[in-house]
Amino acid sequence: MILVRQEIGEVLRERRLDLGLSLREVAGASAVSFGYLSELERGTKEASSEILGALTAALDLTLSGLLETVAERVGRAERMSAPVPLPLAENRVHAA
Repeated sequence: MILVRQEIGEVLRERRLDLGLSLREVAGASAVSFGYLSELERGTKEASSEILGALTAALDLTLSGLLETVAERVGRAERMSAPVPLPLAENRVHAA
């Protein structure tokens, strides 16, 4: 099962690491507690739009950019877990 909160957390963590920032630095810049930010990144908590807005601002990212990246990741996961349709036999012989 795809959990959007986990995808959001992973995208936030990846962005933070790409910028070379610590959890403490992002927590301070966003006014989000260190512990809560840690839980968000691990996907164990869900964030409100206000929290996401503060975090994206601290990470020099737009909210729409975050959501687009999450949507792409969820789409990839859905395609990978989608059932594969089997071809139908066109000339089946039915026993009478």
